Amino acid sequence: MTGAVEQESLFLAELGRRVRNARTLRGLSRKVLSQTSGLSERYIAQLESGQGNVSIILLRRVANAMGVRLDDLIAAEDTPPDWQVVRDLLGGASPEQVALAKGILSGSAGPDGGAPRPRVAVVGLRGAGKSTLGRRVADRLGWTFVELNAEIERENALSVKEIFAIYGQEGYRRLEQGALRRLIEHPGPILLATSGGIVAEPLTYDLLLQAFFTVWLRARPEEHMQRVRDQGELRMTGDHASAMQELRAVLLSREPLYARASAVVDTSDVSVDVMVDRLAAVIEARFATATRKPGA
Repeated sequence: MTGAVEQESLFLAELGRRVRNARTLRGLSRKVLSQTSGLSERYIAQLESGQGNVSIILLRRVANAMGVRLDDLIAAEDTPPDWQVVRDLLGGASPEQVALAKGILSGSAGPDGGAPRPRVAVVGLRGAGKSTLGRRVADRLGWTFVELNAEIERENALSVKEIFAIYGQEGYRRLEQGALRRLIEHPGPILLATSGGIVAEPLTYDLLLQAFFTVWLRARPEEHMQRVRDQGELRMTGDHASAMQELRAVLLSREPLYARASAVVDTSDVSVDVMVDRLAAVIEARFATATRKPGA
């Protein structure tokens, strides 16, 4: 009996960790999650700390409010790390694609190779400089610059704020993935600035990593905070004492995902011009031919 109780406690602790990580990864405070799920902050705090029994109905409300699948919160600990991506891809695959995937997994087939395509995406936390640097580097190289949020707004004739208000986080992420799929068809050269939270959606982020040469614009938490404040975007940071602590928690939870990018450009303690030079150099090293302007 004691062993069963211990196993239940371990399960609740792991469940709480996953809920807390999913919330932090998406940059949601307990207060915001409480408002969107209709559950009290106290209940969410107890859930994240692994205390008490858990109602499956209430847990589903928490999952829906965060835009995650319920089964991802209660999956077995030995679930492969890429299972979410594989599951979602198979869910939308044709019979021919499923057969090809089975052939690859069994070793009887292999993916086609190909030369690098001139498509770059920059990822990073808000304040990393994705839009500012991306636009300047694209102009220097003669590439097309696209901001994913702006593309989503254009396609839906709604602002990002309005999309969140109408469809919620899950709806926004669905629109984000659709916009990314369409941009994948762009022949290039293209430089894409993404949202800070795109790494929180396994399938969307995997699509990005597969289709684009992805660069993480990394900076210290203090610089992220100051840049956001300088831009007048205080909605996420506020002025309360825990603002920096929350930002550090979000960055810490996302760093392993940002680190999956193909390259890293450090933007800490340097001028914007140096940041532009660093990002341009990384892209030019990857796409030597595509970065040559006509006549060069």
